[in-house]
Order: sequence, then structure tokens, then C-alpha cells
Amino acid sequence: MLSVYVDLALGLVTSFLLLSLLVSGLNEGFVRLLSIRSKFLWAYLRDTMDGAAPSGHSWLPSRVSDVFAKLPFSEDPRPAHNEQPSPSEVAPVPEREGALTGLFYQRVREIDYAKRGRTTISDIPPERFSVAMMEMASAEKDGVEGLLAKLQAVGSPLHGHLQGLWEGSQRDLNRFRQGVESWFDAEMQRLSMLYRRYVKWVVAVLGFVVMLLFSMDGLEYAKTLLRDNAYRSAVSAIAGGDTERLEPLREECATPGNPYRCVTETLSSPALVKIFDHAIVSVVIPEEGDPSLSWNGGVWWERLTTLSHWPGFLVTYLALLFGAPFWWDVLRRITGLRSTK
Repeated sequence: MLSVYVDLALGLVTSFLLLSLLVSGLNEGFVRLLSIRSKFLWAYLRDTMDGAAPSGHSWLPSRVSDVFAKLPFSEDPRPAHNEQPSPSEVAPVPEREGALTGLFYQRVREIDYAKRGRTTISDIPPERFSVAMMEMASAEKDGVEGLLAKLQAVGSPLHGHLQGLWEGSQRDLNRFRQGVESWFDAEMQRLSMLYRRYVKWVVAVLGFVVMLLFSMDGLEYAKTLLRDNAYRSAVSAIAGGDTERLEPLREECATPGNPYRCVTETLSSPALVKIFDHAIVSVVIPEEGDPSLSWNGGVWWERLTTLSHWPGFLVTYLALLFGAPFWWDVLRRITGLRSTK
């Protein structure tokens, strides 16, 4: 009896892992397509160096709705991409507002990707940031003091941070550089935490969309695993990579041979693929010939409008919120436990 529930757990975990991987893939595609990471970093740099956007608001998103609208589709905070290396001579800070970020980009653009349009830099090492600050200070007549005066004159929010570090280092250049490095490293950690918090909302929305598109009823799937011994054996065998667990299916096969082929012929489709049978568009992959797509809108809509399925939908949705790493770890632990018996 215990093995039945272990198989049930393995089947559910595997299905949640597959859907979670799909959600993660969609999220990563969304992030890469719209360059969200790069925009997030440069929005922070704009706020820190040049202040608020022309609209008067922060460049960084302050609300969840801004993550989906403002940051991806509104004003792009990133500088224009430049394929040339940094100039050999560092230009002094221009005495006008909103120019510091562009000057900073000149000092770090060696790490930029060779891509047209906007910069794709999404990560700046703290050491590189501190060196860039020292390079910019070296271009001023009075060194760090001159840089701080320029930052104050143009109203840069960075002035307050660097002024405190400069006084705290007792105006020692080496200690000041180390202080700038440590400060920027702490800021990047804080920014990463903020980014992950916003990404959770994106994943939550994508998880809900995936759950609806595939109309995956976790409770219904669990009942199928409990009631259908052959189906449960197929799922646990394929998920766990254990061909011996396919033995119960041999009795239902018309001809002997490869147990995985037997599962496919008996169940009409690979066991794990059955969790996608109720998607709005179903995919059939035959042993011979090309895959085919079929519109499944009627059945899909009927499931969505049936209230008895919604508890199972919500179970699936809550499971997806845990994320693919969580379900991969659970799957690894279950299969590891099974292999020791």
C-alpha cells in the first residue's frame, strides 16, 4: 500500500515539475525578450546617478502593475549601445542634469554585448563600479572633492552616498575605493532581492495562465493515479526511470517487446503526456509521421466552466507557485528514497 502512495506522489510531483518548468521557461523568455534584467539595473542606476525620470517618477517600478507595463514598455532607462571601447581619456562630469549615467556607461561598456540598440549589460561587478568612480574622479581638477562638487551641482542623488563614504574613509583614496565597492555590492544584493520579489508576481501570473491553458486538475489527476494501476505504474516507471515497474503493463500489451512502446500503445499516448490532454490545443506525436495539432477548445472550455474542477485547478496553481527548483528537489528525494529500497 505504501508503494501506491509513493507512486502517487511521484506522479504528482513529476506533473507539477513539468508545468513549473514551462512557467519558468515562459518567464525566462519574457525576461530575455524584453531585456527586463538590464532595464532593471539601469533603472536603478538612473535613479541613483541622475535622479527621477522626465515624468517626475522613479525609473524603478514601484508597483506590481509597473513590472508588466512601465518597465517593459515605457521609457527605456538604458543608454544607447556603443561597440567602441571606453575612451582612453576620461571626460569630466558635465555640468548638467541627467548626464552622469551616460558618462558612467563610457567607463563600463567593454563588458557590453555586441548588440545594436540599447545596452544589454545586466550585471556590473562592484569592483568595476568602484574603478569607474575612481576614473571619473581622476578627470576632475580636485579629484574626489571635485567629483563630489560636480555631483552636488547637478543634483545627483549619488552625491550623498559618495560624500558619506569619502568622509567615513577619512579622505583616504584606497579606503574610499573599498568603501564604494562594498556599498555598491550591498546595493546590488538589495536590488536582487527587489527583483526576485517582482519576478514572483510575474511567475504567479504566468502560473495562473498555464494552469488555465492546460486545465490541469491536480485532484482529478491524483484520482486517476490511484484508481488506474497500469497508468500509475507507467507514470512512476517513466518518471523514476525504473523499467522494472513497467512489468504490470505487460499483461495488457498485445505483443511483447519494448515496455515503453507497450505503454504508448496501451494508453494511446506516453503516460506523462496525458496531463496535457485537456489543454486548449492538444499535440499528438505518432510513432511514424509528423506531429499534429488539434483544437480542443470545446472540451477545454467545458472543463473551465465546470465548478467541480476548480478545486483541482487551485491545487495545481498553488503547486506551481513553489517553482521548478522545489519540485525538482522533491522528485530527487523521492527517487533517491525509492532507489535505496
